[in-house]
Amino acid sequence: MARFNKIYAGPVDKVLPQVREAVVATSVTLTPGMLAVLSSGEFTLAGATTVGDVYVVQDNYLAGGGVEDTYTEGERALGLIPEPGKFYNVIIPTGTNITEIGTPLTPAANGKVGIATDGDYVIFTAEEVYNNNTGKDQLVRVRAAVGYVLPAAP
Repeated sequence: MARFNKIYAGPVDKVLPQVREAVVATSVTLTPGMLAVLSSGEFTLAGATTVGDVYVVQDNYLAGGGVEDTYTEGERALGLIPEPGKFYNVIIPTGTNITEIGTPLTPAANGKVGIATDGDYVIFTAEEVYNNNTGKDQLVRVRAAVGYVLPAAP
């Protein structure tokens, strides 16, 4: 999954993104680039029905960790608070094909992002065209959007 080596991708005018720390919930493993939500004060995986505050799991730069170093239950994880217009690298599952820059993205299963369809909660737009046919999850560059529900096509 090492297409990128950082989760926060800029812009460089703001080198200190907003971060929230929380303990990882029981039976949960978080990989940098996944989407997390707070449940009872702990980070757990965002899912396809997630609406509201979502955090992007940050690489643990404080401990010298990289984008492939996971957080396990009971550890304190770093979650970036997505800010509109800022860039992040988030995980898309294998088999996802982003065909155009600006494609709306939504929380999907297991803390990953998927391509939004009618009625989905959009939190990012794609900043690159990428066909994940690698056989494993990958990081993809996105821009945070103001959360909105994708309206049905007329």
